[in-house]
Amino acid sequence: MIEISPGLRLPEEDLEFRYKRAGGPGGQHVNKTDSAVELRFDLNATEALRPGVRERLQRLARRRISREGILIIHAQRFRSQERNREDAIARLVELLREASEPPARRIATRPTRASRERRLTSKKQLGERKRGRGRMRQPEDT
Repeated sequence: MIEISPGLRLPEEDLEFRYKRAGGPGGQHVNKTDSAVELRFDLNATEALRPGVRERLQRLARRRISREGILIIHAQRFRSQERNREDAIARLVELLREASEPPARRIATRPTRASRERRLTSKKQLGERKRGRGRMRQPEDT
């Protein structure tokens, strides 16, 4: 079990790892080993996430989720497969922690009298400025 936050644990069976060759540093060794990690987490199949957390996670990781509802995280920052695997898990845990926090509720406030007056005076000034932009009238000859 992976501890995400108090009350939220993720079974490791819900995670699928795929390994492939990574670019970047590593010399000749990089051509022989599959050090890059692709972590796959099926959002629809897991029972570890509450519906609210699942929705927030889908909003947060929109680009990383496939049409089938699978969250995909690529990790190839390190040279070793094990460190990349740990990095992918850490990034998933961070995403889940962020999604598990409910958004702060907005407290409705009213504008102050001074702010309303400032807004109205600026609107009047802008109106005057615009009114001054009209065509110039020719004086009529009598």
